[in-house]
Amino acid sequence: MPKFRTEKDLLGEMKIPSDALYGIQTMRAVENFPISKRPVNPALIHAYGTVKLACATTNHELGKFDGGKFEAIHQACGEMASGKLDDHIVADALQGGAGTSTNMNVNEVIANRALIILGRKPGDYKTIHPLGDINLHQSTNDTYPTALKVAAIRQQRILEKNLVALLEAFQKKEKEFAHVVKVGRTEYQDAVLTTMGRTMSAYAEAFGRDRWRVFKCEERLRVVNLGGTAIGTGVTAPRQYIFKVVENLKNLTGLGLARAENLVDATQNNDAFVEVSGIMKACAVNLIKVSNDLRFMSSGPDAGIGELILPECQPGSTVMPGKINPVIPEAVIQAALKVMANDGTIAHACAMGHLELNAFMPLIADSYLESIDLLINASSILSTRCIEGLKVNEKACRRHVENSTATLTALVGRIGYEKAQEITCEFRKTGKSIREIAISTKILSAKDFDDLTSAEAVMKLGS
Repeated sequence: MPKFRTEKDLLGEMKIPSDALYGIQTMRAVENFPISKRPVNPALIHAYGTVKLACATTNHELGKFDGGKFEAIHQACGEMASGKLDDHIVADALQGGAGTSTNMNVNEVIANRALIILGRKPGDYKTIHPLGDINLHQSTNDTYPTALKVAAIRQQRILEKNLVALLEAFQKKEKEFAHVVKVGRTEYQDAVLTTMGRTMSAYAEAFGRDRWRVFKCEERLRVVNLGGTAIGTGVTAPRQYIFKVVENLKNLTGLGLARAENLVDATQNNDAFVEVSGIMKACAVNLIKVSNDLRFMSSGPDAGIGELILPECQPGSTVMPGKINPVIPEAVIQAALKVMANDGTIAHACAMGHLELNAFMPLIADSYLESIDLLINASSILSTRCIEGLKVNEKACRRHVENSTATLTALVGRIGYEKAQEITCEFRKTGKSIREIAISTKILSAKDFDDLTSAEAVMKLGS
């Protein structure tokens, strides 16, 4: 068997490895776009397999394929959708041509895999052709954005589940730490008393909002332009195909997809991705804020705040014995910063759509799917490797309460502003604790002090 086969296209001939499932257009893409040195996001490829299956199914229903050919294409599309053919998608993630190289890589792999299923050799395009059969009644310009939206919805559902797990982890800590009074801080300065439980509840609420926003993203992405072909006019596609293909895709995916009423608009405008990317950025913002709080409250621990004890994941230094760093929050912050950078990239790329098409779909797809992947992974490790094992240092919290003027706010309603000011002066002069001064001067009894600084008193709404 020869080691290579020869394939032809508009620009000439190329030798392709005889057993390769990709073909000449994929080879040209590999040569032309050695840019990111990263593969196309697998989620996009899996979604593409499902889109191709919907298209093939519709064409079969319209009598375009005989039974044997359709069964082979059906199986090949299913393998693409399941991830079995990932290794054969070799086009770079970033490419010119609005995603044509990805579409052709998919077309060629499905065609050649279907040929093998039929007992034929790869490259026997008279039997099954990448364009004439696999791409029949389609264009990159409607299949690529549709596959991207299917991939995004699927991945966002995973992210939503992870955010639910994260907020539930914080809710568990809210109950666990409800009794622990701590110093609340504004602008890094001691402010008033609160509880560690209430602090955890605020984090849970933030991620609860993120979960809801991510859920609502699906509504923005469910409208697709499949059937619009080149620019949304449906040129080359039968009217019956245009009306059936999205319904078939909806049935195959189980997603609430709908064909855009204005296919021209849906083909050239990508503002929906700008909108949902902003939701990913909002989630990233909360991850950064909360992770920084965790780092701050666990700082030291001996010469810092030391109120929280993060799970010990790995040694923190090659030169400082005993040092353990907050590596999980640090990793989460880096992932979130990348998401925020991707948001800017997506906005610029969507704005660069000119006339009837956006040529920068590969950058939009790569950036958006990367953002979702980063958030999926970051929220997962924050939940499982940090929050679930999070502990509170009750002694440190109590020490801060007894040695901070923030505590006086909890006392002023009982002892008055003048007495509170006297305690402040003594505290500054002697360095004795607030508790010790209040009790020794008989301004308050030990029981009164403890009652006024209890979790119940601190968290009572109003005076």
